[in-house]
Amino acid sequence: MSEWIWEWTGYDPDPAAERLRESLCTLGNGYFATRGALPECRAGLVHYPGTYAAGCYNRLESAVAGRQLVNEDLVNLPNWLLLRFRLRRAGGAWGPWFSPGAHTVLGHRHVLDLRRGTLTRSFRHRIDETGVLGVEQTRLVHMGDPHLAALRTVFTAEDWSGEVEIESSIDGEVINGNVHRYRALGGRHLTGVHAGAEEPHTLWLSCRTSTSGIAVALAARTTVGADRAPVSSALRPAHRRAVHRLVVPIAPGRPVTADKTVALHTSRDTAIGDPLGEAVDRVSAAADFPALLDSHVAAWERLWRRADIRVPGEAGRILRFHLFHVLQTLSPHTADLDVGVPARGLHGEAYRGHVFWDELFVLPYLGLHFPEVSRSLLDYRYRRLPRACRAAAATGRAGAMYPWQSGSDGREESQEWHLNPASGHWLPDHSRLQHHVGSAIAYNVWQYCEATGDTEYLHTRGAEMLLQISRFWADLAVFDPAAGRYRIRGVVGPDEYHDGYPGAARAGLDDNAYTNVTAAWVLTRTLELLRRLPSWRREELCGRLGLNDDELLKWDDVSRGVRVPFHRGVISQFEGYEDLDELDWDAYRARYGTIRRLDRILEAEGDTVNRYKASKQADVLMLGYLFSPDELRTLFRRLGYDLDDDIWRGTVDYYLERTSHGSTLSELVHGFVLARARRAEAWQYVHDALKADIADIQGGTTGEGIHLGAMAGTLDLVQRGLTGLETREDALWLDPVPLPALSEYGFTVHYRGHWGVGVRSRSGQVEISVPDSEESPMRVMLADRAVTIGPGESCSLVVPDRSPGQA
Repeated sequence: MSEWIWEWTGYDPDPAAERLRESLCTLGNGYFATRGALPECRAGLVHYPGTYAAGCYNRLESAVAGRQLVNEDLVNLPNWLLLRFRLRRAGGAWGPWFSPGAHTVLGHRHVLDLRRGTLTRSFRHRIDETGVLGVEQTRLVHMGDPHLAALRTVFTAEDWSGEVEIESSIDGEVINGNVHRYRALGGRHLTGVHAGAEEPHTLWLSCRTSTSGIAVALAARTTVGADRAPVSSALRPAHRRAVHRLVVPIAPGRPVTADKTVALHTSRDTAIGDPLGEAVDRVSAAADFPALLDSHVAAWERLWRRADIRVPGEAGRILRFHLFHVLQTLSPHTADLDVGVPARGLHGEAYRGHVFWDELFVLPYLGLHFPEVSRSLLDYRYRRLPRACRAAAATGRAGAMYPWQSGSDGREESQEWHLNPASGHWLPDHSRLQHHVGSAIAYNVWQYCEATGDTEYLHTRGAEMLLQISRFWADLAVFDPAAGRYRIRGVVGPDEYHDGYPGAARAGLDDNAYTNVTAAWVLTRTLELLRRLPSWRREELCGRLGLNDDELLKWDDVSRGVRVPFHRGVISQFEGYEDLDELDWDAYRARYGTIRRLDRILEAEGDTVNRYKASKQADVLMLGYLFSPDELRTLFRRLGYDLDDDIWRGTVDYYLERTSHGSTLSELVHGFVLARARRAEAWQYVHDALKADIADIQGGTTGEGIHLGAMAGTLDLVQRGLTGLETREDALWLDPVPLPALSEYGFTVHYRGHWGVGVRSRSGQVEISVPDSEESPMRVMLADRAVTIGPGESCSLVVPDRSPGQA
C-alpha cells in the first residue's frame, strides 16, 4: 500500500470498529471537521456522523444521580453529509432506501488519501439476483476555503435500467451522543432550527446554540450530471431538516453523478454580517466539484511542502498519518481563530472538546513549521489571562491559575464528579488541582519565542503570561523551616492516578517533583526575561502589575530552593511516595489482561490506586521529555541537587516498572526518554506510541476522537527526541542519538526567518541545508563543535559516538 494511502475493506457493522474507522477517516481544515461516517446513515448504534467547528461550545445543566452538573461541550453541528438513494427498475415500484448490510454490499472499500486530503468510498449494491449498482463517493473538507466541503457520488447501473432517487439533506435533529458515558448528560445543544430553500439547487438550515447563542448556518447545493436532465427536483424544508430530492434516469453506460457542495458559517466568524446569508452566497458562488478538488489538493500540497516528515517504512507511514490529523485540526486557518488545542482533535466528543495541556506536545512541532499557528494558540491563552488571574484570586492566590480544562472563556471546565464505567459509581474529580498546566503554557511561550526570535511577542503578551504564572508559583510555594526549602502542597501531577494520600481528608499531594521542578524553571526563565527586557518595558510591566523588588527576590529564592523529594537514590514522584504499597502487577495483569485504567479497576474492587506505587503515565519522566540532559542537570544544580547519570537512569528504571500506561502520552514519553537512557528498550515504547490510535490500544476511546497530543508527540519524538534539537542562545542545537529502528529520517523546519531548513540523518551523519535567502547565517551547535551555515549552503556532520545508556 502506498505511503500516502490508508484503506479499509469490507463493511463491519460492529459499532466499535466502525466508530474507530469514522474517527480515523475524519476530514477537516482547522476551521471545522466531519467524521468519516456513511452519508446515508444518521446517528445510531453503529454510525456517528459528527461535524465540529473549532471553538463552538455550549453549556448545559444536567440532573444525574441526584446531582446538578454543568458541562460545556464542543457542539455537534447539523449533519451536512446526509445523502441517501433508492432505485426503481423500468416499469417497477420504488425499492427501499439503501442501507448498508453484509448481504447487499459487495466490495465495500474506504480509501483515505493523505496527499490529496480526500476520503473515497466505493461498493457495489446488489438490488436483486440480477441487478447491481456501482457507487463511488469522494468527499473533501476544503483546505483552501475553510467554509466549504463537498461530496461527489457516482452511480453506475450494471445490466439494468430505471431510475435513481437521490435525497440530499441537512439534518438539524442532532445531539451530542458520541460518548456513551456522557449519555446521562444533556446533549441537545441546538435550538431555533429553521430550514429553507433557494431555487434551483440550494437548501439551507440555520440554528443557534442554546446558551452560548452562537448562530450556525449551513447551505447545500446539490446538482446532478447525467446524459439526460433530471426527471424531477424538489427542494423542501422539513421539521428540523432541509431536504432536496431528485429523480434521475439511469442505464448501463450512462452513470449519474450527484455533487453536493456545502458552506458552513457561524457568528464567531470575522468579516461577515449574517451567517445564513454568507453561507448561501458562498455555496452559490462555489466552483464545481472538479475545480474544488483541484484547489483543495493544491492547498494540501502547500501544507505538505512545509511540514512533511520523511521516515522509511511503516513508522514513516504512521507518522505521516499522525501529521495529517494534526494539520486537519490545527491548520493555517487556525491562526485566524480564537481557539486552543482540543485534546481529541475535531474528531469526536471525548473530553467534551476541551483544551488541556496537550499543547505541550503539539506546539514544539508546530512552532518550527507553522509559527503563525503556534502564536495564535498562545493568544488563546493570553486572552484568558484575566480569567486565570481571577481564578487565582478566588483561592486567595496571586498571579494566574490557568484551568486544567478550558473551553470558550477560560473558566475551569473540569467536572467535579466523574463516572467510573467499571463500577457505575460517580466519584469526586480532583483533576482541577493539576496546576502544572500553567508551566506548560509558559514552556510553550518560551519555546515559540526561541524558535522564531519573536522578541516582540516575548516582551509583550509572552512576558505578561510568564510574569503572572511565576507570581502564582511563588505565592503557592511556602517556606518550611524544618526542611529549609519551599514546598508546594495540595496539587495533582501529570500521573493523575494519585490525587490524594490514602485516608486523607483533603485532596492533593505535596511536592510533586514534576510540578516543583517546572515551577522552578518558569521562575528562572521569567527572571532571565526581566533582566533582558528594555528598561522602559520592565518598568512598565512591573508598575502595571505591581511587582516590587521584594517579590522578585522571593521568586529567585523559590527558583533556587523549591523542594524535590528523593528516596532510595531516585527522584520521588511526590512527598510520601516511598511509603505507598507495592502493587502485584503480575496478578492484576493475569486477572484483567489490560490494566491501563488501573484506577477504575481498583475502585470497582473497593480499593484505591492512591494506596500504591502505580502511575497512569510518566510523571517524573516528563522532565526528561521537556528538558535535555544538560538543561535538566543545570536546573537541578540550581536547586542544590546533584542529578548525575546514575540517579537519572535509576529513576527511569524505577518508574518503568510502576506505570500502567493508562494515557496515550505515556508510551510516547517513555520512548522519548529511553532513546537517551536505555536505547535498547526504547523502540517498543515508540512502536506502541505510533500504534496508539490506529490500533485503539485504549480500547474504544479513539472512536470518541483521536489523541492529538500523542499524535503530535510522535512527530516531536523524531524532530526533537532523536536529533536532540533545541532552539536556545540564538542557535540551533543538535545532539543526535542513534535509534536503529529509526536510523534514517528527514524533515524541514522554519527557524528564525529561514524557511525550509533541511535536517537529514543517515549513516551516522546529520546533514543540514539552509535555503537561499537574504537572512543572516545560522549557528548550529553540536556536543563537540559549532558551525555557521549561510543561506544556500549545506553541511554534513558526523554524529559523535554515544555509548548506550549515556544521558
